[in-house]
Amino acid sequence: AIKQVASGRFGVTPEYVAHAEELQIKIAQGSKPGEGGQLPGHKVTAEIARLRHTEPGIGLISPPPHHDIYSIEDLAQLVFDLRQVNPAAAVSVKLVAEAGVGLVAAGVVKALADVVHVAGCDGGTGASPLSSIKNAGVPWELGLAETQQTLVAQGLRSRVRLRVDGGLKTGRDVAAAAFLGADEVSFGTALLLAEGCLMVRSCHLDTCPVGIATQRPELRSRFAATPEHVEAYLLHLAEDVRRHLAALGLRTFADAVGRVECLRRREPRGAREAAVDPSPLLRRAGSGSARHEGERQHEQPGGELGARIAAAAAPALETASLVELDLAVTNRDRAVGGRLGGMIGRRYGAKSPPGRVRARLTGSAGQSFGAFLSSGVRLELTGEANDGAGKSMSGGRISIRPPAGDAGDPVLLGNAALYGATGGELFCAGRAGERFAVRNSGATAVVEGVGAHGCEYMTAGRVVVLGETGRNLAAGMSGGELYVHDLASALSARLNRELVETGGLDGAAAEIVRGLLERHCRYTGSARAAALLERWPEALAEFARVLPFARAAADEEPELSSAAG
Repeated sequence: AIKQVASGRFGVTPEYVAHAEELQIKIAQGSKPGEGGQLPGHKVTAEIARLRHTEPGIGLISPPPHHDIYSIEDLAQLVFDLRQVNPAAAVSVKLVAEAGVGLVAAGVVKALADVVHVAGCDGGTGASPLSSIKNAGVPWELGLAETQQTLVAQGLRSRVRLRVDGGLKTGRDVAAAAFLGADEVSFGTALLLAEGCLMVRSCHLDTCPVGIATQRPELRSRFAATPEHVEAYLLHLAEDVRRHLAALGLRTFADAVGRVECLRRREPRGAREAAVDPSPLLRRAGSGSARHEGERQHEQPGGELGARIAAAAAPALETASLVELDLAVTNRDRAVGGRLGGMIGRRYGAKSPPGRVRARLTGSAGQSFGAFLSSGVRLELTGEANDGAGKSMSGGRISIRPPAGDAGDPVLLGNAALYGATGGELFCAGRAGERFAVRNSGATAVVEGVGAHGCEYMTAGRVVVLGETGRNLAAGMSGGELYVHDLASALSARLNRELVETGGLDGAAAEIVRGLLERHCRYTGSARAAALLERWPEALAEFARVLPFARAAADEEPELSSAAG
């Protein structure tokens, strides 16, 4: 019911997002050193690699400076994108309890999230590395109290549900959380214990004796828990909470939210306890509402064009028909195609609908153009697109060309295009910004120049760059193929060689690149691609092929990809 969408985006598809009751954005994850579900290579089994669109044995990493949430504006855009794909789902944002978390939470509310989730330093599943488990924030009481007080003081508390976790076990814990401001509580460790966890703390070794935190089939067969075990624990917990509230004269859980006057300081049992002043925790700030008042956040403007396209495309989802649209687009129109992608993902999963949709757009597209695009949809843009084009797309095709006339060497794509894409195609007859195809996990792309950090953390897919590349190209690239037209011989100075090596194009690779150039020329009218095709035998020697070490060592022969869309 709750599906997490971390910054890493490994395996986040329209189908995944569309089948959620709540979408939880993890911009921080307790004691994890990064975001995105970090996994060491030995834990990436064939099943996990398939689900997360990577190769078995390849570590999935997400160092903190390298994600797409640099500001509250970035977070607001991701909230918007998710709402476009799945309008019915609530969106929550998970924060770590630490000094200053209240200020961040205020920004999360202004980003129009439905839930602020504050995670304390205790609890967890024990899978965190030893190097980071000591840096997991502060106790949940401190983070929750600061968040509650900040939101009340700024008049924001009524707009958001506040949730807390961090080693909650008893009814007293839950009641205290309510008094400090929590509308909801979340459980992890306690439920693992209800399912039979023995707390042997070997999660990171893949040797869990009761078959919970392991991918080994012989150990997983030992898992003996039933839903009734969890149900029994939660029913006893609920009864314990009811007794605590009844003792204070409170009839419902909602009546307890924000009632800090129901808490008092325990008598100190020594000098060290006496030196601690808990009164800041029990202070009620401001005169605003102390709890969520039930209304849902208003939808942000900018999705009207996407809604029009989705409504017009309805016949293609029912019958084998072609829906063609000609529309103008402005930079106020965000996540164009996301609403339709979510509709297709919910009904058809990764498969194509019976019909096809072709939308021809003219103008400057806003953020996340073609985000979460699905099979069967073609977006043809004459103009330019802002950051995040093709983010998390799983199928279909995006083609971008400059307006008629001599455009010179235009920049037609913003930063972080194809972020976490798992399929589909993108053809752009112009340059792209920084971090092009970051965490690309299966999309095919042709672009005429990229900025810094191109193909960063790419795990699958094919990218052809017809032009200059920025510094730090292919950093962390563990899968996929990259082909660069290196006419100026500048690739060697800009390539990050930590995980990749270069070489020339053999027969099969040459056919792949030529086929992609032909498609690029057909869909965008690219003069650069046409010129290369005219002198193909000579131009072939000017291309360099970049492959991860593991792929190059296996000396696998790539196959021609089938046409998408």
